[in-house]
Amino acid sequence: MARQAPSRDGEPVVHPSADLRNAVLGRFVEIKRDVVVRNSTVGDFSYMDRGSEALYATIGKFCAIAAHARINAVAHPMERVTQHKISYRPNEYFKGKKLDQGFRARRVAASVTIGHDVWIGHGAIVLPGVTVGTGAVLGAGAVVTKDVAPYRIVVGVPAKPLRRRFPEPIAERLLALAWWDWPVERVEAAVDDMTALSVEAFLEKWEG
Repeated sequence: MARQAPSRDGEPVVHPSADLRNAVLGRFVEIKRDVVVRNSTVGDFSYMDRGSEALYATIGKFCAIAAHARINAVAHPMERVTQHKISYRPNEYFKGKKLDQGFRARRVAASVTIGHDVWIGHGAIVLPGVTVGTGAVLGAGAVVTKDVAPYRIVVGVPAKPLRRRFPEPIAERLLALAWWDWPVERVEAAVDDMTALSVEAFLEKWEG
């Protein structure tokens, strides 16, 4: 099968095997094979590789989500007699029983927010209620239990800060520049500089 390519006209590209329910997709979004997106928003130019999943999440622009990543992994009610879904989805097993709307409301309230230009590595897991700042990196296999600051790299189980992508002053200038919000034509004009220039040189050229 030929490799799925982004749509040059900006329409989202969704693999036929993907499972989308109540999903809002931005321009140039790519949803690959066996991806699940439910009750979530995926921002412009972001892509989700095979087998990844997002539930009750807001994902920013230009995010790179690797295969088998889990954003807002399913939570179970550990405080109950049973953690099995029979306690909150009894309707799937018994006629006349109703979905536990209170438990669902807890899931909705514990939504996940992913900033812009975030790289989520292969198999990383983001737990309910976490906010990941713009420019952050979640290492492969990381289990992210706490908020991640912008432009911070976190790794491990549970995930802990490894280092900053850039010094704090540079990160602040990038956040102020907010290039991810530029019109597509301006992004296109800047692409060669994104490739060729250092981050400092890019900022000097494109600020103001």
